[in-house]
Amino acid sequence: MERMKLPALAAACAGLFGAATALALFYAPTDADQGLSQRIFYFHVPLALTSYACFGWGAWKALRYLRTRDERADLESYVAIHQGVIFGALTLVTGSIWARYRWGHWWEWHEDQLVLFLVLFLFYAAYFMLRFSVPAGPRRANLSAVYALFGVALVPVSILAIRLSERFIHPVAFDRHGPNMAGSQFFTFCVSLAAMLTLAATLYHVELAGKRIDVRLRELREALR
Repeated sequence: MERMKLPALAAACAGLFGAATALALFYAPTDADQGLSQRIFYFHVPLALTSYACFGWGAWKALRYLRTRDERADLESYVAIHQGVIFGALTLVTGSIWARYRWGHWWEWHEDQLVLFLVLFLFYAAYFMLRFSVPAGPRRANLSAVYALFGVALVPVSILAIRLSERFIHPVAFDRHGPNMAGSQFFTFCVSLAAMLTLAATLYHVELAGKRIDVRLRELREALR
């Protein structure tokens, strides 16, 4: 089943990314205020939402580990957080590029929403320092799980920072009435988000398969000693 899932995910990812790129470049209208630089929105925001999803999935798997003590859940939590950090780094990179073209600065330290996302990213980056400072075993898994659960509390804070900011350097894409954009823009955004989530799922399963093989090889080496 797993062998069938990966090729299907990879094919879906390739198709969705091709469609998202074509829609972002040729279908969605050019923003009257920001011009061509606004098109990075279709990748920057899905990257951020995907990183949130990965952190949330990692927290769910961490909770499952604490409830069941299943080592597979610990590994799945680790891989999900690893993917979240990768997508978080890409969020910061694309956001900085967009900021440079939009506002003339790569970064604004006085903007709470930017700093809070950076804090979220650094918090999860420190997860690996904690995890690999402890020998493999139940203690490492317990500490990692608790850390992942604490970290997920920063996700809604990061999202609310954008909604509650008074300056709104981020465009208000969604409000209480729904999408604050044209239908073609919203459709392009949805395809881009689907592409990003599918990419995360593909990378998650690829890395998870590799980690499981690595664990199995270590077990075989130990058994042959």
